[in-house]
Amino acid sequence: MAVTKQETAKRGKKIARSAAKNIAQTALGVALITVCAWVTIPVFAIPFTLQTFAVAFVGALLGWKKGIAAVAVYVLMGLVGVPVFAGFKSGVVALAGPTGGYIVGFVFLALFPALANLLPITKTTKRCAISYLFMVIGLAVCYAFGTAWFVVMYDCTVGYALMMCVVPYLAADFVKLALAALLAVRLQKYLK
Repeated sequence: MAVTKQETAKRGKKIARSAAKNIAQTALGVALITVCAWVTIPVFAIPFTLQTFAVAFVGALLGWKKGIAAVAVYVLMGLVGVPVFAGFKSGVVALAGPTGGYIVGFVFLALFPALANLLPITKTTKRCAISYLFMVIGLAVCYAFGTAWFVVMYDCTVGYALMMCVVPYLAADFVKLALAALLAVRLQKYLK
């Protein structure tokens, strides 16, 4: 069966619209992560930010391809000098600082809730619960990267690193993840 020029043109336009939509959604994910990084309350060596909310939300809302792409673009932008990290920091120095491991760990914080989307669950409350569970797992992996990085950078014990970098942030992060799961599940239908 031969394909006409009109059918080929329609397919080309559809692919172009789809690509533009994917790029726009990924860019919005990067923008959200960046803005949430700038919402900072300086405490201890690592500030309170809304980054964990944004990264988990972007992963859950956009899925694993666009979610990981958004986090990767965010990290690369910061690495090349665009002030996207907390406190408007950027560059190799910022990435090599005490928060560098957490920034690298954001990939997993986005990946795990995105993987939850692949499960065949249709009921909204169950999808929220599963998304939240996967976000907590992603956060644990993110914390592991960040804590290991902090231990190496400051030559301290794991216990000290956990008390400085994880324990003070747990309650707030669990609330942020619950909000991210709820919003992502509710908003996914609008992305189709």
